[in-house]
Amino acid sequence: MPVKPLRIAMWSGPRNISTALMRAWENRSDCSIWDEPLYGYYLSRTDLPHPGKEEIIAAQGTDWRSIVARCAGSPPDQKRVFYQKHMTLHLLPEIDRQWLSSLTNCFLIREPEPVVASYAAVRDDLTLEDIGFVQQAELFDYVTRTSGEIPLVIDSQDFLLNPVPMLRGICNRLGLEFEMSMMSWPTGPRESDGVWGKYWYESVWNSSGFSAYREKPLALESRQQSIADLARPYYEELYKHRLIHQE
Repeated sequence: MPVKPLRIAMWSGPRNISTALMRAWENRSDCSIWDEPLYGYYLSRTDLPHPGKEEIIAAQGTDWRSIVARCAGSPPDQKRVFYQKHMTLHLLPEIDRQWLSSLTNCFLIREPEPVVASYAAVRDDLTLEDIGFVQQAELFDYVTRTSGEIPLVIDSQDFLLNPVPMLRGICNRLGLEFEMSMMSWPTGPRESDGVWGKYWYESVWNSSGFSAYREKPLALESRQQSIADLARPYYEELYKHRLIHQE
C-alpha cells in the first residue's frame, strides 16, 4: 500500500530561523522542500518595496490558486515528505483557506523584539503587518478551530538551546523518524532557495548547521519598541502551546 504523503507547512514570520530549519528538512532522505511559495503573489498585491521585487514576482508567479494546488498536491521528486516554508504575512485575506486542511500546519515563533531589530536593519519603516504576528495568531486560531487540534508550535529560542532534542520532538509529533542528517548541511546557496536569497540568506549560506543561541543586546527606537509591544500578546498566546522537548 502506498505511503500517505506528509505535507508540512511551517508558518513563520520574517527574521526567524525558518531558512535554517528548511535546510534541516531538505537534508532528510525522504523530503522535498518549497521556499515561500506565496511570496511573489504577496508582492504583486501589496507592491511593497522589497529587494528584488520584480524578480521574485517573475519567479514565484501570481496565480495563488495554482500555487496552493501545488502545495496541496503530491510531493515533488516522489518523496514522502513535502516541507513548505511559509511566511504568515504572505497568506493574504483573499486567499481561500480550505487547502490548509490537506497540510500539517506548524508554527515557528520568535520573541518580537529581536524580530523587529533584525528586520529594521534591512528595511526601513516597518509596520506590525510586516512582521506577521497578527496573521500568525489568526492562522493558528483558524487551524485549531477547523482541525479540532492544537497544532505544533516551535519557539526558536527553545529550539536553538536544544536543537537535537527539539528536532526529535518535532519528528515524533509528525510521526517521522529523526535523522541526524538534519543537523548539518553544506555551506552556500542551493537551487531550492528563493531568488531573494542573495538579499536575505547570507548568514544561512555561511552556516553548516544551527548556530548556538546567544543573547544579544537590543536597542530599539521608540517606534520600533511600540511595534514589538503590539506584537507581544500574539506571540505569548502561541508561546503557551509551544513544544517542550524531552531529553
